[in-house]
Amino acid sequence: MPARVLVAKPGLDGHDRGAKLVARALRDAGFEVIYTGIRQKPEAIASVALQEDVDLVGLSILSGAHLGLTRKTVQALRDYGVGDIKVVVGGTVPESDVQPLLDMGVTAVFPTGTPIETLVEEVRRITAGDAEQTVPGPPPS
Repeated sequence: MPARVLVAKPGLDGHDRGAKLVARALRDAGFEVIYTGIRQKPEAIASVALQEDVDLVGLSILSGAHLGLTRKTVQALRDYGVGDIKVVVGGTVPESDVQPLLDMGVTAVFPTGTPIETLVEEVRRITAGDAEQTVPGPPPS
């Protein structure tokens, strides 16, 4: 049975090209993917995660509000009784914000520029239960 992944765009960020690319790549790699669309509230993301019985929630955030939106989403998952679902964050994340995201329980951070193949491999590893916290990051320049 393939792992179920929820790709979500929390907050007011309306740029969804990257999230759609990630959703398509994960689907093509054999994952079951649920995509929420743009401008989702953390509570709505947690509700969908519960209803769809997902193994992982991937947050795509380009707006700069990644710390607050991730914190609210992680808390909403706990409030809905599914705080054990792994959460990863991708998008415009400055290096200085990576550790605070990991500290709030995020399993992996995929900054802009992370190769899609790396993201797919890491999601495969995480959903297989081999989930140490990681920051794959973009390729060296």
